[in-house]
Amino acid sequence: MIIEDLLEKRNMTKYRLAVKAEIPHATLNDICSGKTKIEKCSVDTVYKLSKALGVSMELLTAEGMRQTERELSYEYGLPAYLQNDLDAYKEGLKNKSPLLDCLWGELYGSIHIAEINEGAITKEHADYLRAKYL
Repeated sequence: MIIEDLLEKRNMTKYRLAVKAEIPHATLNDICSGKTKIEKCSVDTVYKLSKALGVSMELLTAEGMRQTERELSYEYGLPAYLQNDLDAYKEGLKNKSPLLDCLWGELYGSIHIAEINEGAITKEHADYLRAKYL
């Protein structure tokens, strides 16, 4: 579930989220367990959760989850050279590498090669990678 994934990334407990979002802990437990669908919650509850988690309200909905899953799939299963350059660039960002401009150039070239020369990824796929990383 998206909320539990977000909690894990933020090293936050459900209780802490409930307090921060100012919603009952039982309500959050029901949402996380699937007993209550987030689409059935009040707009106020979804707003409070999204604000406390620092994400858009849409991300917490089923449509938002499908969008997120599709976007995440764009970063895996790439041709080996593109996956290598993407992983190297992400690592460079994380470690504040002094070679970040070189890593950026490698990723830029790899995206173009995968899209235009080889047709290994679609234009939509390439546009997503460019928008997110370049």
